[in-house]
Amino acid sequence: MKAIWNNQLIADSKNTIVVENNHYFPLESVNKTFLSPSNTKTICPWKGTASYYNLEVDGKQNPDAAWYYPEPKSAAAEIKNYVAFWKGVKVS
Repeated sequence: MKAIWNNQLIADSKNTIVVENNHYFPLESVNKTFLSPSNTKTICPWKGTASYYNLEVDGKQNPDAAWYYPEPKSAAAEIKNYVAFWKGVKVS
């Protein structure tokens, strides 16, 4: 699977985990030069508290376009150290 935004490869992995129709990429498969931390947090009743990254590619910004669970609840333990994308990021 690949995650592409603004014509740049953000992540590439054959080992994504699909949860609720979202592909979670192993953190080591993500090009971290495109990520910057966001202050946004959301809560999922069964996965826990999600943290977000902003994407920045070639001067364009996509706020909160990636999320991850730094300390997922036990039901979602498999996605610890994985990142998912949305907000226009093409995952295919």
